[in-house]
Amino acid sequence: MSEIKRTFTLRVIIQMLLVVFVAPFFPLIISGRWDWWQAWAYAVASILAFVVSRILAGKRHPDLIAERARFMEAKDTKPWDKVLAPMLGIGSVLVLIVVGVDKYYDSTPASSLTVSWVALFGIIFGYAFSSWALIENRFFSGTVRIQTERGHHVVSTGPYSVVRHPGYAGGLFGYIFIPLLLDSLWAWIPTILLGIVMIVRTALEDKTLQAELPGYKEFAQKTKYRLLPGIW
Repeated sequence: MSEIKRTFTLRVIIQMLLVVFVAPFFPLIISGRWDWWQAWAYAVASILAFVVSRILAGKRHPDLIAERARFMEAKDTKPWDKVLAPMLGIGSVLVLIVVGVDKYYDSTPASSLTVSWVALFGIIFGYAFSSWALIENRFFSGTVRIQTERGHHVVSTGPYSVVRHPGYAGGLFGYIFIPLLLDSLWAWIPTILLGIVMIVRTALEDKTLQAELPGYKEFAQKTKYRLLPGIW
């Protein structure tokens, strides 16, 4: 491995560790409220969702983990996704930073215990649905591209029989509950922007798959909705 490639790989690993294992604790770190049980619950749920889903996906599709590990190196990633994919990562971290700052200044009143529990279960459900999609789909790459070298084909089972992009659907569902669980009105701003980016990426990915992946148009006729059942 060349020195440049080794440096690039190390940088990707550090970024992943930051987003996956450090960022979930940003609300606690920034606010200094270490007795904030909702923030602890979010951090644990987020990290467990990542770890468990990767373990299960790795057992079922070992080559998927390798594909996702080198997604930044893919030469055939769609140009627009080289912009949108990083925006999703940055946006998810920004939500947590805003939450931490909001809590530090006590800008938003605390919600009821019932709202907290409903929001927590909403986040868990959203992450579980996304994880199901990852485990079901051997071609669940980190960027949008047609993986011809891996025999890319349509996956229509599991959550893909509900919506065509269950990974995005679960992620979006989970994200909207974060401001509710962590009591932050200000966090709705980056959350809404993150949702818009996710919807745009869904539309562009779906258009790409219909144009370039054999059998996807037929799949789209069977599974009618991209992201939200009964709506879109």
